[in-house]
Amino acid sequence: MIRVAAVGDIHMGLDSEGVLRPAFETLADCADLLLLAGDLTRHGTPDEARVVAREMAGLPVPVVAVLGNHDHHDERPEEVTAILREGGVRVLEGQSTVVEVEGRRVGIAGTKGFGGGFAGRSGSEFGEPLMKEFIRYTRRCADGLRTSLTDLAEQGCDTRVALTHFAPVPDTLAGEPLEIYPFLGSYLLAEAVDAAGADLAVHGHAHAGTEHGMTSGGVPVRNVAQPVIRKAFNVYHVRGDGRAKTAAAAAHSG
Repeated sequence: MIRVAAVGDIHMGLDSEGVLRPAFETLADCADLLLLAGDLTRHGTPDEARVVAREMAGLPVPVVAVLGNHDHHDERPEEVTAILREGGVRVLEGQSTVVEVEGRRVGIAGTKGFGGGFAGRSGSEFGEPLMKEFIRYTRRCADGLRTSLTDLAEQGCDTRVALTHFAPVPDTLAGEPLEIYPFLGSYLLAEAVDAAGADLAVHGHAHAGTEHGMTSGGVPVRNVAQPVIRKAFNVYHVRGDGRAKTAAAAAHSG
């Protein structure tokens, strides 16, 4: 049983120093790794990224993250990524990483993802160049996620987790206005997860959404945006057989 702690949309600013650290320091007691599902900063500035990096530095479990749209706002995602990595955070974009947990190999594949909508109500690569690029960008993100998950399978990972910021399914958007669903996620991400296989998919971004969902292929999806889970993090027990559950007793508030 792998214990996966996860949270997204912590939106840390210059006044956030130390807010989450006390809860994070308890991770060794309840989790094997921590996943950060994007929107770690408010405006994507290097100074905000340094606050996040200090909050994560020296934690008792590995920390793996993807960036979110807020982390891109200042148009310096490479700097944000570099600062977080200097603080020991494994930041992924179309990449994967492996965490060793008691002799088991846990693979995490990550991408920010993007919007576009869901089956039957989605954008397409048709018309104006800007519209084509919108969907092509999402497709590139999804392709990177699928490739990374496939690589992890080939590496013999016992458990695989897909980490994104944008949502792969509409289930976890319930509570958000229907009009903005196309800007909250894309079915292409779920197609990538189902094609390559995973034991759990984790995302953020939808603050008014719902925690629990599932891909059409049966992969559990969890929206871990902090406004949804209302905790410093939630912990999910992953068996490696396609099932995951909330370990409510191990989810800490903060």
